[in-house]
Amino acid sequence: MKPILPYMETSRLILRELKRSDETDLFEYAKLPNVGPLAGWEPHQKISETTDFINYAIRKKDYSQPGVYSIIYKENMKMIGTIEIHSYKEQKGAIGFVLHPDYWNKGLITEASKAVIIYGMEILELKRLEYVHFPHNLASKRVCEKLGFIFEGVLRNKYLMFDGTVYDDVVYSITDLDYKNDKLPWVKRFKKDLFIDY
Repeated sequence: MKPILPYMETSRLILRELKRSDETDLFEYAKLPNVGPLAGWEPHQKISETTDFINYAIRKKDYSQPGVYSIIYKENMKMIGTIEIHSYKEQKGAIGFVLHPDYWNKGLITEASKAVIIYGMEILELKRLEYVHFPHNLASKRVCEKLGFIFEGVLRNKYLMFDGTVYDDVVYSITDLDYKNDKLPWVKRFKKDLFIDY
C-alpha cells in the first residue's frame, strides 16, 4: 500500500501536497545562492529547473514515497518552503526541508517539522526517522536540537556537491521508542493545535 500524504494545519502553517501552481513561489527562493547549497543542490538558474523539480517531486508517489509538502504561511497564504519524509522504506525515512530566507528565524521550520514528525510516527508508523545536515549548517543543527533528535555521529566525506566539494554528513535520529516513551516533551502540547485530515 502506498503511503498517504494528509493535509495538515498548525497554528501558523498549512502543509499540503506540492503542486505545479507553486512554481513561482518556489523559484523565488530556489534561485537564491544561500538556499540550495545548504541542502546540497545548485541554485536554480531558470524557472524550468523549478518546474522539473516539482514534476520530479510529484512523481515520487509513483515510487511508494509519501511525497513532498508545500509549506504555506497562513498570514499571507504564500508558499514559503517544502518539507518531506524522503528515503522512505518499510520502517524508516529521513526528514528534509527548505525554507525561504525571508521566513528564517521565526520558528516556522521547527513548527512544520513537528507536524511531520507526528505524521511520520503515528501515520507512517516509522521505527526510525533520520535527520542529516552538513557540519557548517548551524541553523539546521539548532532546529534538530529543538526537535529532540539524538546525535549519532558523522559520516565522513559522505556527500558530493554539484561543484565537486565533498562534505561530511552529521546524522541524528528519532526512534519509535523515543516517541512512545515521551522523550520528545513538545509532542503532547503541539498536538493540541495540530489538525490532520486523512
